[in-house]
Amino acid sequence: MTEALLHAHKKHVAVLMGGWSAEREVSLVSGAGVAKALEEEGYRVTAVDVQRDLGGLMQALTHPRPDVVFNALHGRGGEDGTIQGVLEFLGLPYTHSGVQAAAIAMDKAMTKRVLETVGIRSPKGVVLARGDITGGVHPMPAPYIVKPVDEGSTVGVTLVREGQNSPVGDAWTFGERALVEEFIPGRELTVGVMGDRALAVTEIVFQAQVYDYTAKYSAGHAIHTIPAAVPEAVAEEAKRLAVLAHHTLGCRGVSRSDFRWDDSRPGTEGLYFLEINNQPGMTPLSLVPEQAAHVGISYGALVGWLVENAACQLA
Repeated sequence: MTEALLHAHKKHVAVLMGGWSAEREVSLVSGAGVAKALEEEGYRVTAVDVQRDLGGLMQALTHPRPDVVFNALHGRGGEDGTIQGVLEFLGLPYTHSGVQAAAIAMDKAMTKRVLETVGIRSPKGVVLARGDITGGVHPMPAPYIVKPVDEGSTVGVTLVREGQNSPVGDAWTFGERALVEEFIPGRELTVGVMGDRALAVTEIVFQAQVYDYTAKYSAGHAIHTIPAAVPEAVAEEAKRLAVLAHHTLGCRGVSRSDFRWDDSRPGTEGLYFLEINNQPGMTPLSLVPEQAAHVGISYGALVGWLVENAACQLA
C-alpha cells in the first residue's frame, strides 16, 4: 500500500453538497461524484446535504468532526464566502477558495474591477438596478449581455438582440442588480487552473446563442473540444490570464476562467475575460475534470489533491 493511500485512510472527509441556490441539483450531482471518488481513493466520507439550517450544519460538522471538508456547493451560500466563513469559525480545513477570494470571485463586477488592475481585459460593462433593465430603454446598443452580478453557472445569462423592445422584460428574478456587457462575437474558451498550473484550453460549441445553464449541464447541448483548435499564441495567453486571475483574486485549489475570443481580430487582440468560477462543477459533464483527464490526472487524483491541499486560516 502506498504512503499516500495509507495517509488517505486516516482522513475523514465531509462532502458538502446541495445548498439552497439555483444550482442545488447540480451540486448534488457534483457532491455524489466526489464522495464516490474519495471513497475509492481510501478516504472515510460523510455526505452532508446542506440546508439553510446553521444549527443542523454545525451538528453535522461536529458530531463527528471531520478532518477535512470538501466543498461541493455551487452558487449563493456555497461559493460566495458564506459557507467558508462557517468553516473558518469551526477551524475546519476546506477545499477551494477562502472567504475573501470566494466573495470577490462570485461578484462579477468586482472581479472585473480587480482584474483590470493587472491588465486583464473584459467586455465593457455597467452594473444597473433591476428597474433599469426591465423597462423599455436599452442601456447600450444591442447586441449585449445581461447577467446576474452574483450567480454562478451562467444562471440568468440573457442575450439582448437588435430589435428587442426591452432588455429582459418583467421576468428578471436574479436580484436587484445586473451586469450589462457588450456582446463579444466569436468563440467560447475556458481554462481550468489547478494550483499554479493551467490545465488546458477547451472550446465550447453550443446550440444556443449563449452558453447558458441548459447548455452547460444538459447532455447533447454543448460540444467540448480539447485542446481548443486555436492559434498557440491565443491558447498560451488564455492560460496565462487564467493563472493570473486565479492568483490575483487569491483563489485556492482549482478555478476555471471563461473567455470569448473574437477570431476576426489579429493575434490575441480579440481575447476577453468573462468570469471566473472559484468552485467549478465536478459533474460528469464538467470542464475541469475533463481537462484534468486530458493532462493525465484522473478524477480520483483530482479530488484527492483538493483534499490534501485543503486549508483553513484559523486552524
